[in-house]
Amino acid sequence: MSLKIGIVGLPNVGKSTLFNALIKGSHAEAANYPFCTIEPNVGIVEVPDERLAPLATLSKSKKIVPAVVEFVDIAGLVRGASKGEGLGNQFLAAIRECDAIGMVVRFFEDSNVVHVEGKVSPMDDIETIEIELQLSDLATVEKRLQSVEKEIKSGSKDAKSLQSGLSKIKSLLDSGNNAREAKLDDQEHELLKNLGLMTQKPILYIANCSEDQLASQSVNQLVSESAIEFIPISAKIESELNELDDEEKKEYLAELGLESSGLDRLIKEAYKVLGLQTYLTTGEMETRAWTIHQGNTAPQAAGVIHTDFERGFIAAEIVNWRDLLSAGSWSSAKAKGLVKTEGKSYIMRDGDVVLFRFNV
Repeated sequence: MSLKIGIVGLPNVGKSTLFNALIKGSHAEAANYPFCTIEPNVGIVEVPDERLAPLATLSKSKKIVPAVVEFVDIAGLVRGASKGEGLGNQFLAAIRECDAIGMVVRFFEDSNVVHVEGKVSPMDDIETIEIELQLSDLATVEKRLQSVEKEIKSGSKDAKSLQSGLSKIKSLLDSGNNAREAKLDDQEHELLKNLGLMTQKPILYIANCSEDQLASQSVNQLVSESAIEFIPISAKIESELNELDDEEKKEYLAELGLESSGLDRLIKEAYKVLGLQTYLTTGEMETRAWTIHQGNTAPQAAGVIHTDFERGFIAAEIVNWRDLLSAGSWSSAKAKGLVKTEGKSYIMRDGDVVLFRFNV
């Protein structure tokens, strides 16, 4: 499985510029006018993982395959998008296909880059976008409620539960809140998950800052005042980092007083809000990272490699990646009792190195 994040925001907040900075080699058009992004631009980035290289060295792997995140740069939204203003319908359809929303909010000041609302106001920008998403979701829910009434009359066993879940969400949207706040039971959640409601998706708030704002921590001051957890990123700095090799990146980040790049922080937060984690496989052919949900069992994790692995699951030999590196080899780790044989009920942990046994 791979993670898909839709990069959204008002026009001229630096959304496409930031996308270009995040996606090395990407060439999404960035211009000083609304709707310069019409067709969604898509880019794939590797998930940074310091565990892969040493494991590959230990196993003498021929290649390393990291986990990946797919970023989708979506056309800028404007007030009235839920009613078709601007490129509203295109914008909203593209969001529905994503796992999470990365909302780019403009913090930087630049007289040469016009703001579609006439002023730089991060909280106003967030309110504009969230209202449009809520209005669009409300229209979707109301339409579905009408059809559910017919299903109830026809005797559908799931219709009443679906109606209950839709009604809970409609009440929230009517009051200016988001669908993700709804208290749904398991059946309601299952029946509604394919509806594609945008305000049900996790949101990552990305503060597009100037270099000075990033250094002065002015963004963090606003965070404490607004209770929103922003991920501060400077598109300018990310662009410069793309031109450097790994060692030069470390030196540049250290000069700026930063422990990691904005892209690394964004991916880490995305994994956190979506409840994802990574397990590893390593051998002579390859060392690879696999993305799974927290709480997945060993058979479910095996199914990410191939569905046959899950169906024919027998057992999993598992060792923590640090223990494996410390032992120096898989055979040595087994001899020291560090490799455990686990069954179908084993709950996977981040950093597990796994060898699956299965029948085909």
